[in-house]
Formats: sequence, C-alpha cells, structure tokens
Amino acid sequence: MRRVVVTGMGIACPLGVGVEHVWKRLINGESGITAIQSFDTTELSAKIAGQVPAGTAAEGGLDLAEWIAVKELKKMDRFIHLGMVAAAQAIADSGYVPETEEEKCAAGVMIGSGIGGLQTIYETSVMVHEGRAKRVSPFFIPAALINLISGQVSIRYGLKGPNHSAVTACATGVHAIGDAARLIAYGDADVMVAGGAEAAVNPLGIAGFCASRALSTAFNDRPTEGSRPWDKDRDGFVMGEGSGVVVLEEYEHAKRRGAKIYAEVGGYGLSGDAHHITAPAEHHDGAFRAMKAAFKNGGLSPADVDYINAHGTSTPMGDDLELEAVENMFGDHGKNIAMSSTKSAIGHLLGAAGAVETIFSILAIRDNVAPPTLNLHEPSRDSVVNRVPLVAQERNINVVLSNSFGFGGTNASILFKRAA
Repeated sequence: MRRVVVTGMGIACPLGVGVEHVWKRLINGESGITAIQSFDTTELSAKIAGQVPAGTAAEGGLDLAEWIAVKELKKMDRFIHLGMVAAAQAIADSGYVPETEEEKCAAGVMIGSGIGGLQTIYETSVMVHEGRAKRVSPFFIPAALINLISGQVSIRYGLKGPNHSAVTACATGVHAIGDAARLIAYGDADVMVAGGAEAAVNPLGIAGFCASRALSTAFNDRPTEGSRPWDKDRDGFVMGEGSGVVVLEEYEHAKRRGAKIYAEVGGYGLSGDAHHITAPAEHHDGAFRAMKAAFKNGGLSPADVDYINAHGTSTPMGDDLELEAVENMFGDHGKNIAMSSTKSAIGHLLGAAGAVETIFSILAIRDNVAPPTLNLHEPSRDSVVNRVPLVAQERNINVVLSNSFGFGGTNASILFKRAA
C-alpha cells in the first residue's frame, strides 16, 4: 500500500481565514463565537453561532471578492464559497501545479458537506412560495448540490482525476480525507484535494437544530461561553460555519518534487452504530470500533497516540459517551494522552468539522502543542484523560487521532503521524 502525506492546508472558520492566523488565535485561547447578527433571531431559542469574520485576507478575515470573481459568486452557495477559499489556500500551500495531461489525470478532488446549499434552497423556496417561480436562477441546482464544491475546484484547477464528495453529516470531513487518502494508497490518484465545507448558519438551519433541541440556548448573552465540551453546564452545541481543505499526496511523489510534508496519514477507520438516527449507541460502541479500525488499518496501537482531537460537541449525552469510548480504547495509556475539543473555540462546523480538526491535529504535531478546551471549568465527570482545560499545553506529539461522528450513526477516526 502506498504511503500518503499532507503537503498543503487551507482554512476558513470562525477564528478567521488562513492557517497560521487561525492557529495562533486557537492556541491563545480565543473564541470565534458571537451573537448572530446576519439575520433576525427573535423567534429562535439559539442566538449565537460561529461565523467566518469579514475583512481582508491580510487581516485574517474574509472578502470573497479576493478569492472568487464576482460574476462567479452568484453561481454558488456560501458553502461552496468557503470551500473554494480553503482549497485555494491548500493548493497554493502545497506548491503543486500539474502541468502535463498525465499529471492532471492523477490529481483529484474530494470535498464534502453535511447539508450543502441550505441558504440557496431556503431563499429559492421562499421565492417559489411567493409566486416568483419564473425568477428562479438557472444556477439554483448547481449552486446547492454538495458535489459541486468538488466540481468547482476541479474546473478551476484543471484536476481531472477522481471527482467525488462525501456526505455523512458531521463525519463528512474525516470521511472525505480518509477516503481520498485511500484513493491515493490504492493508486487511483497521486494527489487529492480533500476536506469539507458547511454554511448552515441561517434561519432554516438554526430553526431546524433548535427544533431538535440540539443547540445551546443558555449562553445567548455570553456567546464565547456557549460551547463548553465536558463541562457540567453544557447544554448543547453551537453552530458554526467554515471549511478545511488539505492536499494529500503519495509520499514518493511529494519527495521527488521536494514538497513540504506536514504529516503522514497513519490510519483510517469507519463504523456504523445501527442504533438511532441521532443518539450514539450505548458506551459509544461505534466510536470505539471506528478507532479500533483506524489502528488496524495503519498498524499503530493506542499506546502510540499522544493527542486526540475529540468530536466533543458540547452535548450533554455525546461528550461523556465519547470520553467513555476513549477510556475503553486507551486503558492505562489514557493518563498519558491529551484530548481536547477545539469546537469550544469555533463551534460545530457540521460537515466541515472533521476537516478543520484534521488541520488542527496536524499542527499539534508540527508545533508540539495541544490546543485548549475552552470553558471547561468543572467537568461533568472525572477521568484520567487530560482534557486540556482552558489553556494550551506544550508536549511531545508525534501521533494524533481525530474523531468525528454524525447523525445516522456514522463514525470516522483518522490518525496522523510525524513523517519520517
């Protein structure tokens, strides 16, 4: 099986745009969660979210006109905008430009989303309901389709290899990166641009999750305190938007061109709960089996892991069940690892979460630092696992594990290791 490494990364999230800018803010313990101001929340019980801040790229903000031609913006939903921004960064960071037809056919894209073009669907539905069907944009369907994010990136950069998307709710980002890595490992591509994007912070998205009682509502007057994984006062997750994209490359291919290598994919595992449409199985058995599958796939063991980027959404049930699964998987080694939830700083980015958290996990290896779990003042239960409360921790990190779980009982775990 061919080795797969990461040679480029790009990000747009509530902490800003640009890998180094976002990482610095994350490690400094800053939060990107604010009161929602982009639409009226009067009728909504949740009034806070993580949204990508406006501003210039030089400021670490988002001005879409810097990234996408204005005439093209109208042909895409915001989730595609965010994915294009992250992909542009990752591709530039990798330094790889396929030139021959053979090289273009060996480079592909796999960027997914959990929900896709919700804002476009919402606005178009209202238009039709109001009797304005003749004014529906001819770009409505391609603006909203999830696979069009991969399509747009493929078209823009002339990537003619696998053109694919993952759609597995909140596990999408990890599934997209893990599946793309397998395409390289099996020889279907030499390079893959992979990740996830989501833009569901809109009236329909917030209303839907409010109706399912999944969102935090107790901290509307203190937005930065709303996302609090493992804390006894947590009352639900905070919605976030954004995108994370990485460039994956076959190891020898990367070495031949002298590419910068951030980390190597160390294993990838998947599982299904076969239990409930939204609730995890007892003892989070699915999470346990996904982690076990990742270790088997990569030939690593739990004792090799130094840091875990947890799914850790800040829901009353899910956090402790994931912690239980980790304790069961790692046993005595649990006391030696650090595990944090970076959703405490940016909220839950749904289909983009696992991709953004993959980037944070890789940077933890690069800089030997575990990012903090914000707002973790009093854990809801004790554990030997160090959950990195409030402040980042410097430590030796050579192997990381990142977990993502989604509605429908879909689970994904991915390992990264320092490249030799």
